[in-house]
Amino acid sequence: MWDFEHAPEDRKLAESFEFSYTVPSQCAEQLLAGTADIGIIPSITYATIPGLAVLPDVAIASKNYVRSILLVLKKPIEQVRTVALDTCSRTSVALTKVLFSKYFPGGAEREYLGMAPHLEVMLDRADAALLIGDSALLVDRTRYEALDLAEEWRRFTGKPFVFAFWAIRFASLNQANCPYDLGEVFSRSRDHGLESRNLDVIADEWAARLALSEAQIKTYLTENIHYVLDPENSEGLELFYRYAAELGLIPEAPSLRLLGSTSFKLYR
Repeated sequence: MWDFEHAPEDRKLAESFEFSYTVPSQCAEQLLAGTADIGIIPSITYATIPGLAVLPDVAIASKNYVRSILLVLKKPIEQVRTVALDTCSRTSVALTKVLFSKYFPGGAEREYLGMAPHLEVMLDRADAALLIGDSALLVDRTRYEALDLAEEWRRFTGKPFVFAFWAIRFASLNQANCPYDLGEVFSRSRDHGLESRNLDVIADEWAARLALSEAQIKTYLTENIHYVLDPENSEGLELFYRYAAELGLIPEAPSLRLLGSTSFKLYR
């Protein structure tokens, strides 16, 4: 969102875009309801919302370990029978269930409990706890045994994992009079945000909000998160959809419908 928030692009973009902030799961709900045109959505929700196209090139993915999606263990993984889930991330919940069903030892049958992300409370009720985002980044890994789920996915499948991406409603394309190449707008904004001097600004801002150092935040943004929907990431996403469909977590594995050029043509 760098260009939407910072000069010199912010004023120009404000003439064509009205934006607001919420969690990705709520972005998906607003796209489904038609109250938003573009949103960054959990990748799993793309399979359940009709009429969406994916903005090409931009994603929130991880090539290996991500640090912000953790399964914290009270018992060895093969002994885990109850799992407390931070339900703020539908994609991470689905990833947890896929890994337990397909790869983790101990059989597929587990009991899943949706809970608020309070680790001690979660582990009082369950053998393991899924934490995402800031809650996961703040886990004391010297005190708790934890599995990084992006790293586990990579270990078992050999592929990266895509957590979220930008999607747009087809109906909006027919109504909008947008003077921009939408894919270029969002990829350029990402690239500007990843410039070293701008990463310094982001790290300084968020270090004041979180109990993390600027160095930890920069490492997370530059080494743990991958921001491109490249062919390898797309392959990992397609495999995830296939597994999720096999387990009944989504109706069927969707094909990625990518937004084309400024003509708004779609290609597969």
